[in-house]
Amino acid sequence: MTDNLQFDFIVDKNLNTITVRREFAADRQLVWDCHTKSELLDQWFAPKPLTTKTKSMDFSEGGHWHYAMVMPDGTEHWGYTKYSDINPIDSYRTVDAFANEAGEMNSDLPTATWNVSFTDFGDDDAHTMVETFVQYAALSDLETVLNMGMKEGLTSTLERLDELIEKLVA
Repeated sequence: MTDNLQFDFIVDKNLNTITVRREFAADRQLVWDCHTKSELLDQWFAPKPLTTKTKSMDFSEGGHWHYAMVMPDGTEHWGYTKYSDINPIDSYRTVDAFANEAGEMNSDLPTATWNVSFTDFGDDDAHTMVETFVQYAALSDLETVLNMGMKEGLTSTLERLDELIEKLVA
């Protein structure tokens, strides 16, 4: 069912950006909820075999999501997302950073601005296109996340979202 869904991962080293276009087999409200509710994010927002746990979340302009991606051995990799410009079921903007368990951003690793938009896709409103535009301050930051496996990790993570959506619409 998910094999034919559109997935574009475009790197622009002149602009220090990644553009991801990903189709999901669900209506826009469900896909939005999966991106904006911690109880759903915790079920998909990490590449296999990692899991995700939310420490705190306030999905509002000026709010945040503080979470960890947890390795099978229990090692935690923390992230911190600050939300702005929220337009329900259409788009939101974030600043995303690596962090520690206390929520302090790690200035030694790249920080990025994410613009995430949701649009109906196809003829029947049963599919949604999510476009994520990620901007880094410098080429070295972009190259760091690419070398860390951003494309492979994101591919696995979005496949987990497909699995969750299949369960939720069944």
